[in-house]
Amino acid sequence: MNPSDPDGAVTGPGPSGPIVALDGPASSGKSSVGAAAARILGYRFCDTGLLYRAVTGLALRRGVHLDDPIALVPLVAEVDLAPDAEGRLARVVVDGRDVTDEVRGPAVDRSVSVVSRVPEVRQALLVRQRELAARGPIIMAGRDIGTVVLPDADVKIFIDASAEERARRRAEERGVAAGSAEAAAILADLRRRDDLDRNRPVAPLRAASDADHVATDGNTFEETVAAVVAVIRDREVRGRPGAAEVSGR
Repeated sequence: MNPSDPDGAVTGPGPSGPIVALDGPASSGKSSVGAAAARILGYRFCDTGLLYRAVTGLALRRGVHLDDPIALVPLVAEVDLAPDAEGRLARVVVDGRDVTDEVRGPAVDRSVSVVSRVPEVRQALLVRQRELAARGPIIMAGRDIGTVVLPDADVKIFIDASAEERARRRAEERGVAAGSAEAAAILADLRRRDDLDRNRPVAPLRAASDADHVATDGNTFEETVAAVVAVIRDREVRGRPGAAEVSGR
């Protein structure tokens, strides 16, 4: 494991390559973009949001109050991430069962921000995330990776898009018609989640001061992946300079 600061933060490259923190709001594309970038670069990939979704899904299944730390924290030990066919840590396993599809459903969508606001849950999952990152090279995606989980990551990227663009993408993924009541509900839910994530007292969603910003409105998926890969490769060459503004075009 890498050298750490007194709080356990990873402080340098993993034993075989860089550590990349990739943050952004809900449905900004950070998971799919991060996974694609990792595949191009030969890195591992971890979507930390899956851990929060796994705990949330398990809590819903067991009828646990979503703001009860005493009941929630023990659930952390029962969830795990497993590699998919391409080696990405993209499968959620609970009690030996793959529940990835379940934790990506609308019930978890509506509840995960509540669970993620519980400080004790965040602390319990913090240890798991740092252990994964310390093995590098890895792209680790989430909402507080560059600010809290890996404040000394070799590369920090904040990927963003407007709420309207993110809602459009999510509706398209689900086959929801534009302009429908369901599409409006998706937008409203994203705005609600943004408000919760940005204003929670513990580890609120924000870009690290030294993160590169990748704006994705109007970009194709391939353009955004290329922008992220370019930032990482540039950091590999130049080290860790100050932040820059990047687009996929």
